Amino acid sequence: MQFVTADTHFFHSDLLGIDDFAPRPFPDVATMNQTIIDNWNAKVGEDDLVYHLGDIALYFTKPARKSDEAVLEVLNQLHGHLVLVKGNHDSRALFKYLAAHNYEFNGRPKFEFHDVGVLMKYDHRQYYLTHYPLMLGIAPQIINLHGHIHHYAVPVKENINVGIDSPELDYLSAKPAFGAPVNFHEVEEMVEKKAVDFAKRH
Repeated sequence: MQFVTADTHFFHSDLLGIDDFAPRPFPDVATMNQTIIDNWNAKVGEDDLVYHLGDIALYFTKPARKSDEAVLEVLNQLHGHLVLVKGNHDSRALFKYLAAHNYEFNGRPKFEFHDVGVLMKYDHRQYYLTHYPLMLGIAPQIINLHGHIHHYAVPVKENINVGIDSPELDYLSAKPAFGAPVNFHEVEEMVEKKAVDFAKRH
């Protein structure tokens, strides 16, 4: 099965508590990290494919290699093969470190890397998977799945925020547990319900 997510922000202590941008009411980053890991693994199978649309973690140490090691340790606990699209908080050094420690299982690498985005087809639609929301113009069969804006939403029906803090997860009849990626059946539900919501408002 295929899934998509964004903005896990592992280790990001500034998001803890009631924050205007992305409120995460956890006592510490260890609890937040473990909650995301547990909820992810309860939904994603070991051989599933997960598109992670950027901002994996925010963690700075000296030497920097220690933070890269810590992020790799977290990612290795997550089920699935991870297609990583670079976010504004994802350094080239981290991607190089992950690439150097990549490995294969069941015929596919643990990590795959993209600087800008991935264009894919699912059912009758095309999806452009990016970190930043894109203004695609009049392209009714292309949906932009993105992260970056946390608990905000783009007022365009073709843009769907799939980040773990996204308010658009409320379109789902069964909202995922915090940190669990959404599968493409759920993405379709979000697309359809946002279009209906958008038609009512405009």
